Amino acid sequence: MPSSSDLARHLNEVRQRIAQAEAAASRDASSVALLAVSKTFPAEDVRAVFEAGQRAFGENYVQEAVAKIAALADLRDQVQWHFIGPLQSNKTKVVAENFDWVHSVDRLKIAERLSEQRPESMAALNVCLQVNVSGEASKSGVAPAEALELARRIAALPRLRLRGLMAIPEAAESLDEQRAPHRRLRELMESLRADGLELDTLSIGMSADLEAAILEGSTMVRIGTAIFGARDYSN
Repeated sequence: MPSSSDLARHLNEVRQRIAQAEAAASRDASSVALLAVSKTFPAEDVRAVFEAGQRAFGENYVQEAVAKIAALADLRDQVQWHFIGPLQSNKTKVVAENFDWVHSVDRLKIAERLSEQRPESMAALNVCLQVNVSGEASKSGVAPAEALELARRIAALPRLRLRGLMAIPEAAESLDEQRAPHRRLRELMESLRADGLELDTLSIGMSADLEAAILEGSTMVRIGTAIFGARDYSN
């Protein structure tokens, strides 16, 4: 299990990778936000990464995440919690009440439930439309051809703020192969913006492909392994 100093070092290394990728893409420094994906890791690891300066954390599993948010309640005003996993209808209320962002909206029904269940006392819930950019049968996400209609309908819902698009592309080895699906997502977002939707977030890029994502316009990379280490799913 990594120590607090290990986690701080890993976080700094990821930030350096992001900065180098921004420079390589001729993009402004700090144009890419870092989302630290803390799924399967304990609350004390999140606290250590918070103490090293990180403020946005991503979670995939509702019950685990809510327990972690409660354990870190003293940090709540300083932390942004992002839900990035598949979301079932019976879990939308808990997510609407506890998170600041949801990246994995891929059906109107889910968006409508989040809208209805977001407490009026809270700021609008930031949401991203998940797109199945590689066309994989095993992956969640709306088909690119259906994204515009769904995005329009989500954007009209109260208590939600549609921020952009998210994808989990098929793994690829070479930089050029990695860039292709990232490019397709960026081009899709450009087309939605040309249609009048006010979008500012491209949530794409993980530990293995963040450089390709940043070259293609990612504004938020979701990094878990490179910060927290390899995951143990045995529990």
